[in-house]
Amino acid sequence: MTSVIYRTFSQKEAKEYDVQQLGAQRAEAFVSAFLRRSLPRMSQQACENQLQRKAVILEYFTRQKRKEKRKKSKGLSARERRDLRLFDIKPEQQRYSLFLPLHELWKQYIRDLCNGLKPDTQPQMIQAKLLKADLHGAIISVTKSKCPSYVGVTGILLQETKHVFKIITKEDRLKVIPKLNCVFAVEIDDFISYIYGSKFQLRSSERSAKKFKGKGTIDL
Repeated sequence: MTSVIYRTFSQKEAKEYDVQQLGAQRAEAFVSAFLRRSLPRMSQQACENQLQRKAVILEYFTRQKRKEKRKKSKGLSARERRDLRLFDIKPEQQRYSLFLPLHELWKQYIRDLCNGLKPDTQPQMIQAKLLKADLHGAIISVTKSKCPSYVGVTGILLQETKHVFKIITKEDRLKVIPKLNCVFAVEIDDFISYIYGSKFQLRSSERSAKKFKGKGTIDL
């Protein structure tokens, strides 16, 4: 292999390729310098070993592409959602009749959740299910409150936050009822469940993991 690399051109080859003939030493020096430029990461001894064993592909090294970390898209903050008024119900949509189909869906959802509401179903089981269920679409009534104007308000629950219920009444009025100091009644298929708002100040998504005490309280 070495004899082939460092072989001098014949006069015919030199004339054909327009190459000036060099001596053996100068040719060897040229090849060594060329390999050092082409293979900067490889030592001279390693180059010689490669030449003796196999062919060398020059300029083979490629730069590894760095993997760019994908930035996770951040959702809107609570303040941004409020500023954009994403959850506001427009006045033309504040009609009781529009949400009656939602109420029917909610009733079917509760029946499936309780494996069918039969006359012999235990009320405690229904109460436990309702406390962790999604109440959007339920008809709720305020039975007790430290604010007398809230008592008797009844409607379909449209939105629930940590501290308030937003309901639409049969008179097409949107009411915002605070949970604190209020007792609510939820009725479905002649079963009535009472919810103490002061103990219910959680988001609907957080209630599924909440452990409620089975013993009731008379505090509002």
